[in-house]
Amino acid sequence: MDTEKRTALVLGATGGVGGAIATALIGKGWTVRGLARNLDVARRSGVAGIDWVAGDAMNRADVIGAAQGVSTIVHAVNPPGYRNWGELVLPMIDNTIAAARDVGARVVLPGTVYNFDPAHTPVLSETSPQTPKSFKGRIRAELEARLERAAPEVESLILRAGDFFGPGARSSWFAQGMVAAGKPVRRIINVARGAGHSWAYLPDLAQAFALLLERPEALRPFERLQFEGIYDESGTVMIEAIERQVGRKLPVYRFPWWAMHLLAPFGGFAREAADIAAVWRHPMRMDNTRLVELLGAEPRTPLDTAMHQSLVAMGCVAETDPITPSDLRSVHPDLKARHP
Repeated sequence: MDTEKRTALVLGATGGVGGAIATALIGKGWTVRGLARNLDVARRSGVAGIDWVAGDAMNRADVIGAAQGVSTIVHAVNPPGYRNWGELVLPMIDNTIAAARDVGARVVLPGTVYNFDPAHTPVLSETSPQTPKSFKGRIRAELEARLERAAPEVESLILRAGDFFGPGARSSWFAQGMVAAGKPVRRIINVARGAGHSWAYLPDLAQAFALLLERPEALRPFERLQFEGIYDESGTVMIEAIERQVGRKLPVYRFPWWAMHLLAPFGGFAREAADIAAVWRHPMRMDNTRLVELLGAEPRTPLDTAMHQSLVAMGCVAETDPITPSDLRSVHPDLKARHP
């Protein structure tokens, strides 16, 4: 890829996904620009090497101005706390598309699973029908439809993944649901509801984005890919990985989905969580065939290493070597029965 074309604007660079993609691009020699309403807060976000520009993703002029001279716009901005999707999500993507059209840039979007009916799409591929049942799903499906309609004039890349975990994944079900940050792990909340679930280690996902952008000539004008990540078919794989790093069995409690449905009429987080509860009730696995075709292999950190780094970043375990299943033969005898 030409050096002069290796400049990206990252919208949402202060967030977990945007920050991880920005870090991966900077690591490959890209110049990365970030748009932020508060520059002081942005500069303290922890991502080194970003050139920050003042502005708001809801202001089209700000986005177009920040996009001047870039070849790629990473659209990783989302309303905080699952709130105000109806008012914010589509206007922001419209501004990004307008900016990309103005400067001739490719739009890059971290995709979600909300676009689908989880009861009827156990395996997601680029051709899976987007027939969402949730409010958020309908918005995300329309967001992707707008990118598809804008092509080929505006090229775009969508890479879909499951739920995030890993350093920087602060607003995630793992960091805010399964494990409490800032203290030793004493219990685990099992968010899954007896169905297989897909997880993405954030540094691996960000690396996949960066590798794909290194090969623009191989990408279609509208490219929709899936990142397989870790498919927890039994619902116990992630729990057992946490236990290995903690070194003992832990009490496991079910997430109170019943309470989310009960409290949903009163609004707030309960309503937003209840809206997407079905993705935890039905199995959804990513078909990464096209991604592997483009990259040769999906970036894949061993689960025990990924889990260890995640818990270290959350302040839950000390920085040591990760514990693997083979280590359990000589340490942590109480885990041997579960991890032979």
